[in-house]
Amino acid sequence: MKNIDYSKPEYYENRELSWLKFNQRVLYEAMDEDTPLFERLKFLSITASNLDEFIMVRVASLNDMENAGYGKRDIAGLTVSEQRELISKAVHRLVKTQYDTYNNDVIPLLETNGLKITGDHGRFDDLDYDDRTYLDRYFENEVYPVLTPMAVDSSRPFPLIRNRSLNIGALVRKKGGDGELEFATVQVPSVLNRIVELPPEADGTRRITFLEDIIAYNIEKLFLNYDIVEFSFFRITRSADFSFDEDEADDLLKEIEKQVRLRAWGETLRLEVDHRMNEKLLDIIREELDVSERGIYKIEGPLDLTVLMKMYGLNGFDDLKERSYSRPQEYPYLPDGCDIFEKIAERDMLLFHPFQTFEPVVRFVSQAASDPQVLAIKQTLYRVSGNSPIIAALAEAAENGKQVTVLVELKARFDEENNILWAKRLEKAGCHVIYGLVGLKTHSKITLVVRKEEDGIRRYVHLGTGNYNDSTAKLYTDIGLLTADEEIGEDATAVFNMLSGYSEPRNWNKLSLAPLWLKDRFLFLIDREKQHALRGEKGHMICKMNSICDADIIKALYEAAQAGVNIELIVRGICAIKLSTPDIGENIKVRSIVGNFLEHARIFYFENGGSPEYYCSSADWMPRNLERRVEILFPVEDESLRKKLDFILQTQLNDNVKAFDLQKDGSYLRKKDQIRDDRNDKDDIPEETINSQLIFCERATKIARELGENRDERVFIPRMSHA
Repeated sequence: MKNIDYSKPEYYENRELSWLKFNQRVLYEAMDEDTPLFERLKFLSITASNLDEFIMVRVASLNDMENAGYGKRDIAGLTVSEQRELISKAVHRLVKTQYDTYNNDVIPLLETNGLKITGDHGRFDDLDYDDRTYLDRYFENEVYPVLTPMAVDSSRPFPLIRNRSLNIGALVRKKGGDGELEFATVQVPSVLNRIVELPPEADGTRRITFLEDIIAYNIEKLFLNYDIVEFSFFRITRSADFSFDEDEADDLLKEIEKQVRLRAWGETLRLEVDHRMNEKLLDIIREELDVSERGIYKIEGPLDLTVLMKMYGLNGFDDLKERSYSRPQEYPYLPDGCDIFEKIAERDMLLFHPFQTFEPVVRFVSQAASDPQVLAIKQTLYRVSGNSPIIAALAEAAENGKQVTVLVELKARFDEENNILWAKRLEKAGCHVIYGLVGLKTHSKITLVVRKEEDGIRRYVHLGTGNYNDSTAKLYTDIGLLTADEEIGEDATAVFNMLSGYSEPRNWNKLSLAPLWLKDRFLFLIDREKQHALRGEKGHMICKMNSICDADIIKALYEAAQAGVNIELIVRGICAIKLSTPDIGENIKVRSIVGNFLEHARIFYFENGGSPEYYCSSADWMPRNLERRVEILFPVEDESLRKKLDFILQTQLNDNVKAFDLQKDGSYLRKKDQIRDDRNDKDDIPEETINSQLIFCERATKIARELGENRDERVFIPRMSHA
């Protein structure tokens, strides 16, 4: 092997710019003419939602570092200021593409298909008297009572503009005079539906408008003693990033509650305005909110395209959406009414959500809550649904006298308030609640049930790649393992003893945990493949995850590739790998899949010299996962379950519909575009399409039907969110 310094920054992609490429791939789904029209609306909405969070968290963090004079460069060799500049240019390009797609492609197609959007900046020139009367009545009855117009003068300071709220700013002057212009504003109320449908036209064409346009149309009614000189729409995005010294916090729950409240006053990082906004009005808003020039976005279209998800939900346009299906398929080995513990004792079980229902996981906890033989339930919770059956089952278990220990991660970003409420409810029910570890987030997904049986104590364990959230389990692809393996049970007990502060085990049987052991385990597995290749044996890895940007892991991958290891990576989001790195040849391949579901499972395959090993994990290959979080890597050892994992990996490696392949120049090329280009050169290229997510749906249906557990032969594809 050549002695190449793979730690040089030119061999790495900046993580933020790589994430923006991911969001561009989501946007490609909205740009794709093959995507059904209303699905294009959905993907436009998702890109907007993704971008909001990126600015609130990632840009906010870089902004704090820049303000603090942080001098270190990232793994790609960029300073914080350089990153801010490159990100700003990339985001502006992305936003322009979003609105070009919306205005030039989507809007004309909507009109062609019987849906017209009216009301441009509060103007309804295309409406007749009856339509205007309808809007006036709607405003008077539904909107006006909710509005709070706010003037700014010496006695009324500039109001708090809430994060991600949509507002109308105005320059006003007292009637009958020529005095100075004054600033006024009104927030478009989020409690009202932003999509308002008007009576259809005579030919059946349906019409909608946006709530802000109705308010703008009636804005003079809000400031009766003033003339409206100028008005326009604006929206801000604030920093939602907060940090505090956990060692100094007397009460972690109270401190997080305090920090969440402070988010309302976070620094303004982005100001979106209608492109026609008067410069004087813009200057007032910019100065009051202290927004930098690069943080201003002049938008040609409705501000905040997340509203398009509401438009997507309109009834009557099912033929313009992906065919919808009823529900996930039943898991064939756990029929209704069975003793779930008896079934798990017989064999390990691998669940594949959302193609198979999340119900067995809920039943695992709820049956434990009522089972008189169950002595204890222990579980980690990172994000749960708003009306969680898991929480209800844990509370019932405690009320039934069982020992219930729950780690609720209060620092789960944007779920802090929700988790605080759940923690209080669980404590009230009698559960022992742990608020996570100081300095770490507990991101692992593990449940332990301790049961007294005829032959002694037996431990049952669920391990997963995704959250205990029955709602997102219908949207995200994830893997779950149910097992009664004794060694995994011992490890699970050790995990909870460690989390509760009792002790750390001297060694682990089968589980590997971050932040102390997991990174070294991955480095060992990668190096083992390298050693096999150096001995002339086959070295092969297939690794599926959300993100990869850990420099040590990537360096190890480069070295393994140089040694001849075949490395196939399926990485949905951030990927800091550069395929132009010297001497890795074609030995590293990276693809990303953006489909109807959010790809969330982490699956790892290592050839191991002909003795393959399969693992699943809650962790991505990122410094935060490997060094600052509690994560778990668990093996899948049953041969039949390994075949299922292999099927998942191979199907996604063959996907030619929703897959994008990373190129040597750092761009991503859609596989189906590559096929089309090849077909133009060679007419004999077969037209075989492989959509991995659709195949998984069909396979889940087929298995359920063959085993007699299917109650509905239709496959299930709900609406997803690429958050």
